[in-house]
Amino acid sequence: MDGQGIESTLVSVDVLALRFDPEARSVLLGVAPRAADPFAGDLALPGVLLGRGERLRDAALRAVTGKLGVPGRAVTATGQLATFDEPSRDPRGPTLSIALWATLDPARLEGSAEWSPLDAVPPLAFDHDRIVADCRPLLADRLWRDVPFTAGLLGPEFTTAQALDVTESLTGDRPYPANLGRTMDRVPGLTRTTRHAAALPKGGRPPLVWRWDGDR
Repeated sequence: MDGQGIESTLVSVDVLALRFDPEARSVLLGVAPRAADPFAGDLALPGVLLGRGERLRDAALRAVTGKLGVPGRAVTATGQLATFDEPSRDPRGPTLSIALWATLDPARLEGSAEWSPLDAVPPLAFDHDRIVADCRPLLADRLWRDVPFTAGLLGPEFTTAQALDVTESLTGDRPYPANLGRTMDRVPGLTRTTRHAAALPKGGRPPLVWRWDGDR
């Protein structure tokens, strides 16, 4: 059993905790140093062993709050990505790893997690580097297709410029604004408003504001 009295299985739940930083114009990944062996002190994705009878979402919340120090109210959405079954991925013995994503509200963050752009993630313990590399295209594919993921990452309102930044962070390529706008017009619950954000620092045309309908 772990420290919270949960009977553990040999299934690990490892979470790609993501937040968008408008100032850095990038999607950031949360990692934290491990408190115990193996790999004590090395950076890793927040992860826990799945408890018997525990739902994946509950395990993901436990990992993010316990390992990153993030309050539960900061987690806006979660979902499943992929399973990793390399027998030697954990020196303690064979375990499965189910990778999940979690989006976070930057305004509600606390704790001492380290946040890194997806293009510059530091070396991680276990097979977490491979998990990040293999899951990044899955995250990119969810953007603008998976409403909870997209809304959780961008927040209730955002600009076209921020949409371009998030898309570039996940895909590695910056789309043409007109093409992205047509994609966004097809997303259920997403509305193109008539408002514009404040002018850009260099005097460019102010970007359009988008918002989600309803309470997300």
